[in-house]
This record gives sequence, structure tokens and C-alpha cells, in this order.
Amino acid sequence: MNKQDSSAVNIDDFFATVAEKSDGAGLRGDYSKIDAQYVVEQEWEAYTPEQHALWRRLYQRQAKLIPGRACDVFIDSLERLNIADGIPHFERSSDLLFKATGWRLVAVPGLVPDHTFFDHLANRRFPVTVWLREPEEFDYIVEPDVFHDFFGHVPLLFNPIFADHLQEYGKGGLKALKVDGLALLARLYWYTIEFGLIESPQGLRVYGAGILSSGGEIEHCLTSPAPRRIPFNLERVMRTLYKIDSYQETYFVIRDFQQLFTDTAPDFLPLYQKLASLTPLPANELQLGEINFPANEIAQEL
Repeated sequence: MNKQDSSAVNIDDFFATVAEKSDGAGLRGDYSKIDAQYVVEQEWEAYTPEQHALWRRLYQRQAKLIPGRACDVFIDSLERLNIADGIPHFERSSDLLFKATGWRLVAVPGLVPDHTFFDHLANRRFPVTVWLREPEEFDYIVEPDVFHDFFGHVPLLFNPIFADHLQEYGKGGLKALKVDGLALLARLYWYTIEFGLIESPQGLRVYGAGILSSGGEIEHCLTSPAPRRIPFNLERVMRTLYKIDSYQETYFVIRDFQQLFTDTAPDFLPLYQKLASLTPLPANELQLGEINFPANEIAQEL
């Protein structure tokens, strides 16, 4: 079977899985030109002036929100990328990233199968979606687009510790597929890489891409008294359910990126086996004795 045939078989299975999860809905991206790793050409020249203008609007909104809310390394790396003027050229940004931490960006049409996603991460390749949301989706999209993937995720890959953690997560994902641990591992990704908070001398800050690319949750997660902000504990995170259609009801707070790397370094298999016998915890529950960080007063004053 040649490379193209192999991709065709895999994508049929992939779309069948997506349909099961989304009432038969398809994916937004164009999957007709993928290779065996679901990689496509970015075709940067095909973006329209209107799409670049929409990117600038999205960027300008978030750029006003991140001071005093995003972690310092995100802000510093975002400036280094210099992507305010339009949809970035992946290859140029990838060259900068590779010099910093040995990571590359690869263009994908949208969501990719779990095994493919983990394989990219395990080999220090970060998949970035090529399509951009429509103007009417300015505040909310169902699937991650290029703004979420690039603006939210790429800047932190310039941090060596976080970059190493994400590679180890990819390796762990490949193992999880073999031992039925994917649902538990997904919770870790959700509550850290997508919706994680980090301590700083000035108060809590955001490092999760889902928050950093959001116009509303970036302030809600820090200033609202409603959500719980709990110190990171690996077992607690993997046991906690999450919601995909609302602001998070619980956020987990790491001390620093070294804690995230160190605490997730051991083999997860014993933890998978332990959690298989325990009831998952709801997304809005504070356990007895847990610390709940208060709303961030510094962010409220911004």
C-alpha cells in the first residue's frame, strides 16, 4: 500500500470517529491534500486581505488583554515572533522556534487523529491548523483554528522546560493508546496546556492556550469568584471531568513549568490502573482540605 492509500484508509476511520462525536458533522478543514502524517502545505499566499485583517483584529484584542494576565514567557515570546500584522508564515516562525528549542511547526487541515497528534509532539513537531475562523466567529469557534493554535500555543514552545514537557506528553500519549489511558491523559492536556494557570510573584497568570486565545475567559479565570483555582496535583487533574462548551469551573495552578515537567515524568500506568477503580470527580467540586486560590486582585485593577 502506498503512502497516499494509507492516508485514505486512516482518514476514513478518522471521519467515522468524528461523526460519532459530533452528530454526524464533518470537520472544517480540507483533508484532500494530506500526507501520511496529515500534513499539508500552508499555502500562505492564498490567505485573503480580509483574512489577514481579521487576524489583526483578533491579535489586537488579545494583545490588550494579556499584560498582567498572561505569564511573562508567553508575552516575551509573542513579541519575539512578531506576528501582529497578519497570519504568520509557518516556515519562518518554525525556523525561529527550531533555533530556540528544536521544535518545528507543521501545517495541518484541522483536527488530526490521536496517534498522529501524539507522534508529532513526540518528535518535536507542533501541528498548526491552516484555516482561520469567519468574522461571525470572532468570539467563539467549535474547532481550533490557526489563531488558537498559533497565538495560543506556539509562544510557550520557546520555553525549554515547557517544550520538553510537551514532547514527553506526546510520548505518553502514544503509550496511553495501548493501555486505554487516553481519556485520563486528555484531562491532563485540557487542564494544563489548554486551561492552565501558573503562580507568579505578582499573582496568578495564564499559560493555557485555550484561555490565552479567548476574549472573555482570560479575565474570567483570574478575576471571577465563581471558579475554583486549585494547586496542581496529577491524580486530581486526571480524575476531574471538564466541560467544552462553557468557561471552566475549575482551574489547576502550577508553581512553575519545572513542577509540570517533574510531576508528569513518572510512568502513568500505575496511575491509570488506580483511577480505573475510582469515580471521576465533577468539574465544579472542591475536595475537603483543598486550597482554593482567591480571585486575582491585581488583574481586577487592570
